[in-house]
Amino acid sequence: MLRAFLRTAAARTRSRTARPAPDDDVLLDAPDDRLAPALVAAARGEHGPAAGLLAGTRENAEWDHRDRYATRLAAFSRSRNEWLDTWRAAAPDDPDALLVAARLTVHRHWGSPARAELLRQALPALAAAAAAAGPADPVPWRTALDAARGARAGHAEFERLWEQAVRRSPHHYGSHVAALEYLAAASPDAHGECLDFAETAAQDAPEDALVRALPLHAALTCPTPAAVRTHRPRLDAAADRAITLSAAHPVADPWAAELRNLLVHVLVRLERHRDAAEQLRLTGPYVTSFPWDRDTDDSLGGFLQVRADVRARVAQTAATTGTAGSGRPRNGHGGRVRPGDH
Repeated sequence: MLRAFLRTAAARTRSRTARPAPDDDVLLDAPDDRLAPALVAAARGEHGPAAGLLAGTRENAEWDHRDRYATRLAAFSRSRNEWLDTWRAAAPDDPDALLVAARLTVHRHWGSPARAELLRQALPALAAAAAAAGPADPVPWRTALDAARGARAGHAEFERLWEQAVRRSPHHYGSHVAALEYLAAASPDAHGECLDFAETAAQDAPEDALVRALPLHAALTCPTPAAVRTHRPRLDAAADRAITLSAAHPVADPWAAELRNLLVHVLVRLERHRDAAEQLRLTGPYVTSFPWDRDTDDSLGGFLQVRADVRARVAQTAATTGTAGSGRPRNGHGGRVRPGDH
């Protein structure tokens, strides 16, 4: 693990030039500079850095960071949980230890054939832990929302948990993702309803809020070419909004990697290969399991294949048209030319 983190640091230094990363230098689910020391310490059985990291996100109301860090720490704990056990024994009421433990519970039960029953049994305890976390923190409620989805909870129960989450943070990305995925699971053919929910959340959010990318996530609920054609203008608008959000982050930023990986995934489905190539350049060496794990058990291999295909398509178009573009007209804001743009 330490060697992997050292490779991450070296890759980050090289990636400042924004050159494409060779296949051997691509890093899957690499932690950022804040999370990496906590994971290294946890591998040694030490919980102090993780405790300090999560306490800082709670005190500074960094809810999106808190959500992602807790999720990554819980995922690590699935195979190495001694550090978490020590932490909980030393501070049984610590809200940050309770948060990681709650996410670990959801992780462990999610892959079980008895997932619905196991999460149904765990949900009251998860909701009680969320209620004890304080009046401002939405992240434990996001965990309860995930558990409710896995437990196939009814609409009334899910809405009760959702109300608690958004009361604490109206624009928390993770809570909105949980609600979007619940909606998609409850109505698999309701692509428009999912897009409605995501677009409303994005429109109401501040310009720099991660939840502005929610329509991009909602694009995944359009699984077929027919659904893509039906909602094509809305999907293009979602991609354009996410491109703007991506541009606000530095090149080769591990924090922005999931947004950019998702953006590549959607842009490829929209056949916007030039835009996809630009996001591949911006993401540098950083690959995230999501969204590639939706299509394959080999997330890294799936990403590398898509990257190779995008480069081949862009090169082919350049050879045919004499440009490095997608061959499709664009307006000055990154969106497609539509009636009234001229």
